[in-house]
Formats: sequence, C-alpha cells, structure tokens
Amino acid sequence: MEIEDLYHSISPRYPELVGQVAVVTGAAQGIGQGIAVRLVREGMRVVVADKNQELLESTAAALRQLGAKVFAFQGDLSQFDTIKQLFDKTTETFKTVHVLVNNAADLRRRRLLDEHQALLEHQLANNIYGPYLCSFQAAKVMQAAGRGNIIHISSVGALRAHHKGLPYDVTKGAIDAMTRAMAIDLAEYNIRVNAIGPGATRTYRTPSDDHPSVQDMISRIPLQRYGTVSDISSIVAFLASSEASYITGQVIYVDGGITAQLSPPGHAL
Repeated sequence: MEIEDLYHSISPRYPELVGQVAVVTGAAQGIGQGIAVRLVREGMRVVVADKNQELLESTAAALRQLGAKVFAFQGDLSQFDTIKQLFDKTTETFKTVHVLVNNAADLRRRRLLDEHQALLEHQLANNIYGPYLCSFQAAKVMQAAGRGNIIHISSVGALRAHHKGLPYDVTKGAIDAMTRAMAIDLAEYNIRVNAIGPGATRTYRTPSDDHPSVQDMISRIPLQRYGTVSDISSIVAFLASSEASYITGQVIYVDGGITAQLSPPGHAL
C-alpha cells in the first residue's frame, strides 16, 4: 500500500499523541515505514531514521506532502557516534523525545553449521547494540522530561525458533530480555518499555498471494492470513498512548496465533 493510501486508511485514535515527538529507526520501508505513517497520522512529529538515504528521503518527502512534521536522519545505527548524533539532531530540531521505536534490524537467518561469523557480528551490532544505545540516548532525554515510551520490535523468533533461525532468533531473544530489564530499570522515571513480536507480516519482501511459499505460510497461520504493517503500527500507537499507561516490560505478539499453537493444521501431535 502506498504511503498516501495507508495514511488515509487510518483513523486517529489518541489525541494525547498530537504534537509529541517519536523517533522510528529502520523507517524507510516495510514495518518501520508503516509505524512512521501511523504516528504521523496520530499528529506526532516524527524522526525517520535509516541507512538507505534514497528510500529514506522518498519516505520523508511523501510524509511531508501529507502535512507531517518530519525530520529524516541517515546513518548506520550500529555506531555509537551516529546514534548520539541522531538524538542530538532530534533534540535540536524538536527539543525532546517522547517515543522511541527500535525497529531497525538485519533479518537474515542461517543454520548453525553454515558459515555466518560475519553475519553474527553484524546482527549483534545492528539488532542488539543499536537498540540498546538508542534506548540509552532516548532514556536520558525522557528522564529529564519525567516520562517516555520505548518500544522494541522483536519477533516470534524470540519465543519460538525459526528453522533456520540463527543468529537472528538469538538477537531477538536478547531484545525480549532487554525489554524486561529496561522496563524495571526505568520505571522510576515514568518511562515505559515494551516490545512487539510480529509474526509473518506482509511487506515489500512478500511475494504475491498466489506464490506457493505464501500459500504454505498462510495454511499454517491460525487466522489464515499474513499480518499487515497496520496490524503492527496500531499496537505501537496503543503502547505509546495513555491507554497503555499501566503496561511495561511486556512482549505483545501480533502473529495471527502462530505462537499459541502447538502444531499447524494437519500435523496434530
């Protein structure tokens, strides 16, 4: 769905979010882009961050055409200096940060005996180190303000193993642990920390509905469909809102029932 169509398909629900500032990483496309669109539709000022400059500028331009207040930041968010610069630029532009969405991640998966040392090092940097340090920088700003929300995008692979799933599932398991530890650590500052675990979600990477791999996946999902970026972004907006004010340290799975089932249809134990 195009950004404009997605934007107009959303009905704003949380007036308290109007004027607040959100930072969304990995926002140039896919789930991150959908999250940025949803938060803009809620009236938030949004910093979209990504390392793909061309796609990032395209996303930011489309959001600005819709009247959004958007700041685009291009950089590698596995690097401390770049992360610090992101939050320095954010506070320079918008003065504060109310919501951080740690979405950026490397999604590739291998088997243990495949050669993937370089991938392991890359994912440790991008999938763990980056979100950790983004949270650190955001929490400093939020602590001074006396409130804030940090939302990590995890995966069903943190709870149930993909086959093949390494080292990706390892990093997402770390995100879930990070969510709980940060939530307890930051609660005294009125900073809530939660995570969302998407299941199979339709993005630019997903083949058409008639592709055999898509049909096979749908047959194994209890709700018999792929998730959408709107399914994920609606939970982000909810967690950022005052309606979720007593929720922290939780991982919410948005997966069509995948993590609830012991075995898929036709394979009962």
